[in-house]
Amino acid sequence: MSDKEIGRGIGQALGSHLSRRSLFALGGAAAVTGVLAACGSNTGREPAATGGATGGGSGATLNQWYHQYGEAGTQQAVERYAAAYKDATVKVGWKPGDYDQSTAASLLTDAGPDVFEYGNGPTIDMIKGGQVVDLTDLVGDTKSDFNPSILERMTYEGKTYAIPQVVDMQLLVYRKSLLDKAGIAPPQTIDELIAAAKKLTQGNVKGLFLGNDGGAGLMGGPMLWSAGLDYLTADNQFGFDDPRAATALGKLREMWDAKVLLLGAPKDWFDPSALTAGLTAMQFTGLWTFPDLKKGLGDDFGVMAWPALDGSGKASVPVGAYGSCVSAKSKDVEAAKKFAKWLWIDQTAYQLDFATAYGFHIPSRTSLIGQATTLKEGQAAEAAKLATDVGHAQSPILWTPKCATAFGDAMNRIVKEGADPAGEIAKVKTVADAELKRVLA
Repeated sequence: MSDKEIGRGIGQALGSHLSRRSLFALGGAAAVTGVLAACGSNTGREPAATGGATGGGSGATLNQWYHQYGEAGTQQAVERYAAAYKDATVKVGWKPGDYDQSTAASLLTDAGPDVFEYGNGPTIDMIKGGQVVDLTDLVGDTKSDFNPSILERMTYEGKTYAIPQVVDMQLLVYRKSLLDKAGIAPPQTIDELIAAAKKLTQGNVKGLFLGNDGGAGLMGGPMLWSAGLDYLTADNQFGFDDPRAATALGKLREMWDAKVLLLGAPKDWFDPSALTAGLTAMQFTGLWTFPDLKKGLGDDFGVMAWPALDGSGKASVPVGAYGSCVSAKSKDVEAAKKFAKWLWIDQTAYQLDFATAYGFHIPSRTSLIGQATTLKEGQAAEAAKLATDVGHAQSPILWTPKCATAFGDAMNRIVKEGADPAGEIAKVKTVADAELKRVLA
């Protein structure tokens, strides 16, 4: 759920303790294969383990791989699910380390998994290389029941290549008492957000926390969406060669220059301690922080989407999910597909358990959200509604790691060095155009 920026070496980016949270690790600007897939709680990683054979089924023997989640009990849960399957013997592989890289490499060999999870679904290179199987028939009539942004991210040319397992999200969280004291309503535009951050910056308290890099690694996507733009257009052309994009990205530097951003917090954006310790009045962070926010602040926090740039823009929350995929090199593709459908389509009780019993997440099936006791009221219910109503996949499937790296480098120059946004966007466009030509050839 990784929770982190999956394809990029999430553990290296934020530390190995992040686990699920890694899916969102670098945010939209640097997301490689899927930063937000399922960010985890603050329990830390479990001891290294590779898993073992589970399941008492007959028929085929299937290898199912997961990255090493940090939430206590998660490994035991997925082994329990596998053991309940009677049509095959399922061996759960619990993979520490650089899961994304090792899994991608394994798909080129005969030693890889039959069923495996991957952040925001398989990469375009996996799909174009015939390494993963079309699962459209498995989703079938349940298509409308999945978070639409997540399912779209796992679909290419009308074919779905992964089944979303659980949804994680990022959003703007604020101290209600501080905003009330300052007479500030939750901001609805970026300029209102900047004005609020200026007013809330008092003494040792900063108005806004977007990460210790000022949002360079986290806020690229949300800023584009705030302007009504995206990484790519609907017809797969570069999507932000537009003056509005330059204006939006420049707003981050404006915040930096105004000295309203918290920089150098003891822990970065993925941890709620900056907000709970009173270092900032507003913070962009993840849903997984809610248990700690409740513990530290009670009800003294509100949640909202990242604001629109202006009246012509759009509010948004980034969403991500690990998706269950089937390897084309499986010795029994049909058996692997059957198991994936059984677990992630048919077994709604397991899906609900996986989303809510180990960390703080949202079921990928919208019909299950109402059954999640953790999401029934208050800030959690508001967040879940935002994920469905204005959720935005971190990056499109054709936004390759090379594109993400170029954009991440540009964001660093814009935010930290004050580089001209229009000029930096032009550099990213050169890289992205070449990558689109390659993958669409």
